[in-house]
Amino acid sequence: MPNVIRQWKLVARPTGLVAPSDLQLSESPFPTIQDGQALARVKYLSIDPTMRVWMADIPQYMPPVALGDVMRSFGLAEIVESRHPDFKKGDKVSGLTGLQDYVLIDGKEPRSFQKLPSIPFLSDTNFLGLLGINGLTAYFGLLEIGKPQSGETLVISAAAGATGSIVGQIGKIHGCRVVGIAGSDEKCQWIKDDLGFDAAINYKHPGWKQQLVAATPNGIDIDFENVGGEIMQAVLDRMNLHGRVVLCGLISGYTREDPAMASFGQVLMKRLRVEGFIILDYASRFMDAGKQLGMWKMMGKLKDRQTIVKGLEKAPEAINMLFEGKNIGKLIVEL
Repeated sequence: MPNVIRQWKLVARPTGLVAPSDLQLSESPFPTIQDGQALARVKYLSIDPTMRVWMADIPQYMPPVALGDVMRSFGLAEIVESRHPDFKKGDKVSGLTGLQDYVLIDGKEPRSFQKLPSIPFLSDTNFLGLLGINGLTAYFGLLEIGKPQSGETLVISAAAGATGSIVGQIGKIHGCRVVGIAGSDEKCQWIKDDLGFDAAINYKHPGWKQQLVAATPNGIDIDFENVGGEIMQAVLDRMNLHGRVVLCGLISGYTREDPAMASFGQVLMKRLRVEGFIILDYASRFMDAGKQLGMWKMMGKLKDRQTIVKGLEKAPEAINMLFEGKNIGKLIVEL
């Protein structure tokens, strides 16, 4: 056991990308666990766009991270010592670990960490992406709000990301024509050739809007929106009457302190249904969704890919990678 815990603490509110002075790598005394507590060694950190939202002092679905606190993040950890009735040494758990190499699990919040099953064909990292927050977001966002029907056209922005790549595959399972929008030719090739999307559009190409029109000859029925701004507006312009917009994220505005929204004129004229959602709303149904995602994975209907960054000290750089388009699939920091 080490003598200290290494922790990234939020010491300033970022403007734009995360600057080196916004997060500080510090050391805290190693804790002595009490009855009802467990200590876990963090193995993997999930790097997600919502982390940039948590850094901002704005109204949001969870309290902003306070200055001086350990930066919030999801992660996967292994129990190394336990005086908690639900956990024993060697158990693997997922939950809000924070950006640190050890986490103290307090029995006062028993639902904050989920014990993970051991499944032969799944790696630990699958529980952060495909069977974690991203897979669950894709599952509930598309099926509960998008309500896909066979023959409909589904368009996904940030389609080569951890969530978007799964949304597209679930759309194909349900018989949709799936069009993905991504930020590089490599990403477009992956979602089209490996994941089975019907079309992929690189929004950094000058003629991408014309390509979107050509890829959606029958209009768009479902927009799974992760980006906002100009991309969202181009998709709304192609929406069919009574289409559905699944508002999952607005990543293009997270580092610019604006909501990156599009005009709602099309929402009115086309009688679109726009619904935002937070995955925590569906917590009581995570187990059933996880079983279905795992079944699709076992049957070869779902594929995933990970971008792995090694070392806790690289965590701030990894957060910025999300907004610089440097990851494909799930972005994870391995400790």
